[in-house]
Amino acid sequence: MQTHKAKRVEITIEKVMQSRLTDALQGAGVTGYTILPVFGGSGRSGAWDRTGQVSRAEGMVQVVCIIKPDRMDALLDAAFAVVERHIGVVCVTDCEVLRAERF
Repeated sequence: MQTHKAKRVEITIEKVMQSRLTDALQGAGVTGYTILPVFGGSGRSGAWDRTGQVSRAEGMVQVVCIIKPDRMDALLDAAFAVVERHIGVVCVTDCEVLRAERF
């Protein structure tokens, strides 16, 4: 079966910034993404988890996009404009997809 090269972008950001990020992505022409809850982790500030958190402002989400490589710059520019002043991590990996026309 033939596969096609693509990029997987994972953006982990504070939940309160989710709509600002997805609006920026849509403005850059990115129409497909998946939003996942992040239940905990550890980073520069130490370990954390969602135990006992009751407000929407607390916690993190991960927005995952799979796109064609030639659309990468627009996505990264849009994501960085949101992430640069907030807690957030942007990761990019190479991947392959079966149906290139979907991306």
